[in-house]
Amino acid sequence: MDEKERLEKLRKQLDEYHTWPSVFMFKFVVPTDEEKVQRLHAIFGESAEYRKRLSKNGNYTSVTIREMVLNADQVFERYMAASKIEGVISL
Repeated sequence: MDEKERLEKLRKQLDEYHTWPSVFMFKFVVPTDEEKVQRLHAIFGESAEYRKRLSKNGNYTSVTIREMVLNADQVFERYMAASKIEGVISL
């Protein structure tokens, strides 16, 4: 399955599960570095809800973001932008 087919399958699943517009929960893990956390926050709108938590040893920060999105494409856009931040893990 190529990338385009994979994205279409994911889009179909998102469309079956969500009624757009919808509040979508994004989850990430980043190395604990305030600049990386801020870059992640900059991807989302001001109205998004942010929650972060340090790992047990403080090496990583888990970030949960809830944001109203209009469609599956906006979900993909957010994850693609986040993937450009070094060390980010999308869940």
